[in-house]
Amino acid sequence: MAKGGFRGGMPGNQMNMMRQAQKMQQDFMKMQQELESRSFEFTAGGGAVKAVVSGTRSFESITIDPEVVDPEDVEMLQDLILAAVNGALKAADDETGKAMNKLQGGLGGFPGLF
Repeated sequence: MAKGGFRGGMPGNQMNMMRQAQKMQQDFMKMQQELESRSFEFTAGGGAVKAVVSGTRSFESITIDPEVVDPEDVEMLQDLILAAVNGALKAADDETGKAMNKLQGGLGGFPGLF
């Protein structure tokens, strides 16, 4: 058999790629669990409305300052609620994106995998 042969297994480079892929999968699962256990919040209207979402994108709470409730201006309250909810979702998405970029940074040999 030629030097550096297979000897019944994978060549070293493929073995390293398999190990790297397994580690990446473990890192991804850990990151996913960490993100899912977190909460993300965002306030609108100077703190008048606060929305909190989980890492699984479920709404946990919406808090509205009674001072901002004006029966004559329901549209403003609706806008504040939308801004708070969308901001909290964006915070969760941004954090997920950062974590994915960090994880992908170690890929090296797997461009375009995600």
